[in-house]
Amino acid sequence: MKRQNIIVIGGGASGILAAIIARRNQANVTILERNIKIGKKILATGNGRCNFTNATATENDYNHPEFVSKAFQAFSPVKTFAFFEELGIAPKVEDLGKAYPLSEQASSIVDVLVYELNQLGVKIVTEAYVKEIKKSNNLFTVTLDNGNTYTADKVILSTGGKAMPSSGSDGSGYQLAKTIGHHTTHIFPALVKLKLESPYLKHLDGVKFPGRVELIHRNLVLQEEQGDILFTKSGISGPTILQLSRKANAFLAQKEEVWVKVILVNLLTRKDVEKRLSLSLNKPIDFSLVGLIHKKIIPSILKEAGIHNPSMLVSSVPSKEKNKLVNLLFDWKFLVKESHGFEDAQVTAGGIQISEIDRETMESKLVKGLYFTGEIIDIDGLCGGYNLQWAWSSAYLAGMHASS
Repeated sequence: MKRQNIIVIGGGASGILAAIIARRNQANVTILERNIKIGKKILATGNGRCNFTNATATENDYNHPEFVSKAFQAFSPVKTFAFFEELGIAPKVEDLGKAYPLSEQASSIVDVLVYELNQLGVKIVTEAYVKEIKKSNNLFTVTLDNGNTYTADKVILSTGGKAMPSSGSDGSGYQLAKTIGHHTTHIFPALVKLKLESPYLKHLDGVKFPGRVELIHRNLVLQEEQGDILFTKSGISGPTILQLSRKANAFLAQKEEVWVKVILVNLLTRKDVEKRLSLSLNKPIDFSLVGLIHKKIIPSILKEAGIHNPSMLVSSVPSKEKNKLVNLLFDWKFLVKESHGFEDAQVTAGGIQISEIDRETMESKLVKGLYFTGEIIDIDGLCGGYNLQWAWSSAYLAGMHASS
């Protein structure tokens, strides 16, 4: 069998793993990376700790489960753990299945991957910005912006999406794919902070607390998340909000109105709170909430309830305002204006249409010998290692089949 010459465009997570798999399968492999070094975006994941997979991840944690299923059968989270342990990474699994290297350093993941690439003899060309891909007579020609060209039997397009453009993901891969006949879906930020319509954000900026949030559309709960919530000067963030943001942005793109409902009191019932207030009749209303919710939230929620004198005794607060205050503790709704942009997003939603890609091989159905991996495809998952797992799984299939 002829040894395949493969070019991998993009030296991020999926590009690196695809190169390793293809080289282990005896292909000649060259990575073309636009940055000075490969693996730049990996270093930023998991707040610098690299949440490299999720032990509980299944295909159902992604927007197109049926498409993802074949990649997960070939390279599951279990196989990801084994792959990285073989390279020297001792895993540390935390809450909700999030997996990190025991060193707690994202650089550990990059270091072992680069070591493996060097050991295998994969050629790495940095500062290589690809401007064009052409195919003629079963051979691909890849042209850089400096005019240099490379030829290959197969090309694996692993350029990422548009999230975190400072890492090199500027969406250029979509254009490369389009010039050879592919199409993309609507592309928008996911796992990103949301901007809210509220007069209280300046005062609430920086307030972090555990609670529950719901995404509301036409009075229906679209999604519910529990965990840390963080108010910002322009809106709201935290792991819970990042999980909601994909669905929120999908509705906003359709000009649909969506709301974030914040449940401030997560472990008590409405009756518990009413009883607490009834035992605090001779206390100021603001002081009666101390120990129940974050102190910095108290002035804002009192204003929202129509209580403009925070020193008013609980016994003097009209029942209408008191009821509204209790309601707000369990149902404080904020209109979502928009989200932050790709520069703050952890992942891109949308990408190359899955109908144009063979889910069993990651090969283009339109251009034989062209493969896709990771975020450039219209696949995205939850926050917590899911998107890196997709990068590894899709890369395994592309690397294996491109080299066969």
